[in-house]
Amino acid sequence: MGMIEPGIKPANPRFSSGPCAKLPNFSLEMLADAPLGRSHRAAVGKEKLKAAIETTREILGIPADYKIGIVPASDTGAYEMAMWNLLGERKVEMLAWESFGSGWVTDAVKQLKIDAEVKTADYGQIVDFATVDFNNDVCFTWNGTTSGVRLPSGDVIPADRAGLTLCDATSAAFAMDLPWDKLDVTTFSWQKVLGGEGAHGMLILSPRAVERLESYTPPWPLPKIFRLTKGGKLIDGIFTGATINTPSMLCVEDYLVALDWAKSKGGAAGMIARADANAQAVHDFVAAHDWIENLAEDPATWSNTSVCLKFADARIQDGATFAKAVAKRLEKAGVALDVGAYRDAPAGLRIWCGGTVETSDVEALMPWIEWAFEAEIAAQTVAA
Repeated sequence: MGMIEPGIKPANPRFSSGPCAKLPNFSLEMLADAPLGRSHRAAVGKEKLKAAIETTREILGIPADYKIGIVPASDTGAYEMAMWNLLGERKVEMLAWESFGSGWVTDAVKQLKIDAEVKTADYGQIVDFATVDFNNDVCFTWNGTTSGVRLPSGDVIPADRAGLTLCDATSAAFAMDLPWDKLDVTTFSWQKVLGGEGAHGMLILSPRAVERLESYTPPWPLPKIFRLTKGGKLIDGIFTGATINTPSMLCVEDYLVALDWAKSKGGAAGMIARADANAQAVHDFVAAHDWIENLAEDPATWSNTSVCLKFADARIQDGATFAKAVAKRLEKAGVALDVGAYRDAPAGLRIWCGGTVETSDVEALMPWIEWAFEAEIAAQTVAA
């Protein structure tokens, strides 16, 4: 006899951690004002790009003297651009506690050949920031998208640091309180918390980062799409809407629509509250069931966007196979798409809880996770 299915399904089953759910009630008609078939260098294109930059500044509370640029290749391109331009002037510490942070370590150490001090933590844990010397340049992810472990606050970063902080905030921007005075380089992509489209990254530079750019020349050649300076001076046009290469104006329009929606929800504070409520619905469910746990071990580090879960039941014979089967059941039932753990992460589920997701959908999903778990336990028992 099969398990009884819950009576209510999420209205939107999209819980992918990137590209993430579009804003509620999204439709392509919302993009009708996109200047398609027009040069991005025409007045209308420049106005749209500048609006994207300045509305980002307004919502996130980014200081007026910080530079914000739209760059190629999503968050990956933005963070690589920062590393290639800025690292090498002083000692570097690379911090990683999940897949993407580990990727930055690989690129800095093996590609740029930087003699960096590497500090890592296992999935579910975070690097001990008390051991970090901020007189060095420090590279880290604010929120581990593949581990669900985030930095609790910027208190561990000293205001009087001598080095630069390079922060990958792609699954944190618009969902977590980012202390701009502690961050010299911040990157994110549109496809995460605002549910935008991929291929475009945001690069945010503090005055200290700009000073480094204009006073230091790295020893390696820079590809054209990475070049931020010319003749020892910042290419200021990049940070006013004159992008390095051709952007998709359809994607820009989509981002502008998402920004306006975020403003209507209370800006950064409203978006953080939405993500907090979504994550709390998952945490409450986990607290009520002993067979599932948060992958992040310390509640202070629990992510409110990429909530990663692991199964904890002695009856499970093969954790990876079991988790994949549960995710497949949820997808087949049409209640949760793309909720399997990241390929390099421990087996389990990953539920996106960013602000474009409705709390009612997260709440509706939870009984289905129990249904899928019990159904898979039963199937495993029969097979045995």
